[in-house]
This record gives sequence, structure tokens and C-alpha cells, in this order.
Amino acid sequence: MTKRVLALVALSAALLMSTGCNKLRARDQLNKGVQAYKAARYEQAIEFFKNAVSYDPNLAVAKLYLATAYAQQYVPGVDSPENNKMGEQAIEEYKDVLKQERTSEENRVTANKGIASIYFNSKKFDEAKQYHNEVLKLDPKDPETYYSIGVIDWTQAYQPRQEARARLGIQKAEEPLKDKKVCEQLKEHNAPIIDEGIEKLNKAMELRENYDDAAAYLNLLYREKAEIECGDPSARQADIAKADEWVQKTLEFKKLKAEKEANKGGGGIVLDEEKK
Repeated sequence: MTKRVLALVALSAALLMSTGCNKLRARDQLNKGVQAYKAARYEQAIEFFKNAVSYDPNLAVAKLYLATAYAQQYVPGVDSPENNKMGEQAIEEYKDVLKQERTSEENRVTANKGIASIYFNSKKFDEAKQYHNEVLKLDPKDPETYYSIGVIDWTQAYQPRQEARARLGIQKAEEPLKDKKVCEQLKEHNAPIIDEGIEKLNKAMELRENYDDAAAYLNLLYREKAEIECGDPSARQADIAKADEWVQKTLEFKKLKAEKEANKGGGGIVLDEEKK
């Protein structure tokens, strides 16, 4: 064996040993980060997770924890450069998780949900809905994602309706939009959103028995539907009656939920590590 070949063999062995050591260091940093994360020491956890990623860029679970730690630091509704940067960093890390081929389907779901949540809290509703729909491609039987889309649809319908009422000087909740032109314009915008929201929430109800939160938003969406009946008082009244039915169901479901919770102990949610 020539000296050149021997040198290449030695170099390859050294690289393998270095790679193995780096993977061990990455796991060590990951474990330390998890402990800091569980203790709510998020800034410290972020540094550990960064170290883990630097040692092993393919360790998707470290990126996922890093993204989640950034997300924990993000405060919804606070429009400051520091806070917005924290949200952007979380999204960037979540997207890096999605780019990795070895990322498990479970972690892809978690990453998409994380991105959707930050976009929703940033009031970027179309982007949030986009990533919720990515979740449904991976897990079409996730009731919470159907519910989340329904909440977005209600939010997107509620805001323009409130603006229309404010322009017309309508203050009483039970008073309909009497301006036919304004109502028709609102209907053109809101009808497809409301229909989608009702469809998604009904799907959530199919997948989760006695889903009280979904029932509550079905009530709200039927009230939005009543607002765009535009001169059809019987249709408006039917929508309001349907909304009232969902109010009663919500109360029933909440009572059942409270009784169920009273009969069991509390629990916690942890982020599962990447499966081998």
C-alpha cells in the first residue's frame, strides 16, 4: 500500500471519528437544551439547540426544538422589531425542518403547525391557512387543524362586516345591514369564507366528539351568515336560530368536558424527539 493510499485511509478514519464525536456532542447539547426548555429557560435553551445544530446540521429534532424555543419567546400582538424578529427566526427554523429529507411526518406536522400559529398571531391569516392546509395533507384526520381554519375564516369574515356596520353607523347587534349595495359587496367577499369555515368546523365536529370550541365558532359563523342574507328576513332568522342551537350545544359540550376533567388527573404535553 502506497504512502498516498495510507494517508487517505488515515484521513477517512479521522473524518469518521470526528463525525461520530460531533453527533455525540450534538446529542449532549440537545439534551441540555431540552432540560433548559422544560425549565422555561428559553434563552439558554436556544443556545444549546444552536450548538446541537452546529455539531449536526441534520439533527432535525434540534432544529424543531430551536424553532419552538424561539416561538415561546414570541409575544402575540406585540409589534416591536425584537418581537417580530423572534417570530421570524422561529419560522425560519421551522422551514429548515421541512426542507430536511429525513424529517419524520410527525415533525413535519409540528413544524407546519408552528408556522401557522405564528402567522395567525401576526395576523397573516392567508399564510396561516396555507400552512394549516399543509398539515391536512399530512394528517387529514386532525380535528384541531380543521378548527383552526374555521377560526381564521370567522376572523376574516368578522372584520370586514364590522367595518361595514361602522361605516353605516349601525350600533345595535340585532340590526341588519339595510344598505343593499353594501350588503351585496360584503356577501361577495364573506360568503365563500363563511361556507368554508362552516364546512371545516363541521369536519372538526365529525372527528372529535363534543368539540365545544368548534361548536362555539359554528355559532359565530352562522351569525356572520345571517348578516349577508341581504333583505331576506326569513333566511336571516333561520341562520340566527341555527346559531342559537350551536350556543346550546356548546354549553352542553362544555358541561360534559368539565365533568370528564373532574374525573381524571392533569397531564402535560411534551415535544417528542425525532424517531430513529
